[in-house]
Amino acid sequence: MSQPATAYEVVIGLEVHAQVATASKMFCPCPATYAGAAPNTHVCPICLGMPGVLPVMNRDAVEKTLLFALALGCTIPHDSKFDRKNYPYPDLMKGYQISQYDMPFSVNGHLDVDLPDGTVKRVGVTRVHLEEDTAMLRHESGAGGERYSVVDVNRAGSPLMEIVSEPDMRSPEEARRYLEMLREILRYTGVSRANMEEGNFRCDANISLRRFGAPQYGTKVEIKNMNSFRSVQMALEYEVRRQSEMLDRGEQITQETRGWLEAERRTVSQRSKEQAHDYRYFPEPDLPPVRPAAAWIEQLRVTVPELPQTKRHRFVEQYGLSAYDANLLSTPRARAEFFEQTIAIAGAARAKQVSNWLLGDIARLQNAHGQEFEHITIAPAQVAELIDLVERRVLNSTTAKAVLERIYTSGGSPTAAASDLGLVSAPAAGLDALLATVIAANPRAVTDFRGGKANAVQALVGAVMRETRGTADAAQVRELLLEKLARD
Repeated sequence: MSQPATAYEVVIGLEVHAQVATASKMFCPCPATYAGAAPNTHVCPICLGMPGVLPVMNRDAVEKTLLFALALGCTIPHDSKFDRKNYPYPDLMKGYQISQYDMPFSVNGHLDVDLPDGTVKRVGVTRVHLEEDTAMLRHESGAGGERYSVVDVNRAGSPLMEIVSEPDMRSPEEARRYLEMLREILRYTGVSRANMEEGNFRCDANISLRRFGAPQYGTKVEIKNMNSFRSVQMALEYEVRRQSEMLDRGEQITQETRGWLEAERRTVSQRSKEQAHDYRYFPEPDLPPVRPAAAWIEQLRVTVPELPQTKRHRFVEQYGLSAYDANLLSTPRARAEFFEQTIAIAGAARAKQVSNWLLGDIARLQNAHGQEFEHITIAPAQVAELIDLVERRVLNSTTAKAVLERIYTSGGSPTAAASDLGLVSAPAAGLDALLATVIAANPRAVTDFRGGKANAVQALVGAVMRETRGTADAAQVRELLLEKLARD
């Protein structure tokens, strides 16, 4: 299909579901950490939807939802409640989902989205509310090729936060960036693991097109089944093309739910879009209203961490880092904290050196060992000591990397590791005799240098580095050779 037309304004809103990182499910004591478990092993009568059972609210899930809402600048109403959302899908054993409708936990927030062109787009957040997740349907094939579905109830009842944006995004790229920054905040606050691959971070997109300047929105289409940021962007781009071509032909857009087919790179119609009244919402009779105390909200507000966007800007201003380095250092939160803990020991003047080690060789070792940053086997004090050894020319850049690999896998101090490996550089005074020997053994290089070939000194530097097995500081060796050749 052709590229997106420019005759229409694209209007996008996103509904994001993120599982809340709690030990137990939303309304029962079953473990919420079901990933990798055998089917239907994390279940009880409550999450199985058995008659006569009563839900009990998970305070931790409520608290984390409120914390995240505060991170997005939402207002927390004095009164909120849970509702029953009725629909007859096979992944919902009760025939209804406990969710929130007209009185959610929070309203009227926003997310300021950093765009690639350097501008910032404010996207409104309509609400952040809490509900229970559904079971999972697994589609199988029988021996004769017949298709059937089975239900795994392990996920059912897991606390699920829904973040609903305003229709403020005007391109698929803006939508993707909004999602990326939303996930950053979910992880920074510790509210959710927010992994699309694991299914605990899911997105439905609503998109419509209208002529530029038109007062009314166009007909909205919902897109489901997107399992990556790239899929979200591609699905939205496809819909822009599809809808603009239909409008160009004078056809009407149908309000519907469409599914994204990753392999075919296209959306297909799934069903006509339900309206709110189709769900027959009514207040959940088995749960009391929720009225968070003002003191509780203020206690949560002060625990909201400095968010990655703010931290990136501060790293540039406070430490003189490039925007690129600040962006990488700000996430994950563990790396940002490691960076500042190292700075506290090494000094702010060494911020660039700390950044280089974290984003360079430490990141390489982390990847080689398949570790999340939270689990790296090195401490800020060790990195600060390593940087000090390099600055004092006890180690050079090459030997410092060897020391880093030793302490990363075996622990200990960089100073002890350098001594054990025999990599401590000789002091400048101890090099004098070796420099004299190298100069005497390389008369051609000396003659070339004195004849005006300045680069000839590098042959002498190389000879010294070979004799010291690479432990000497090459820059220092060059300085000493130049001084000695000038004197002799």
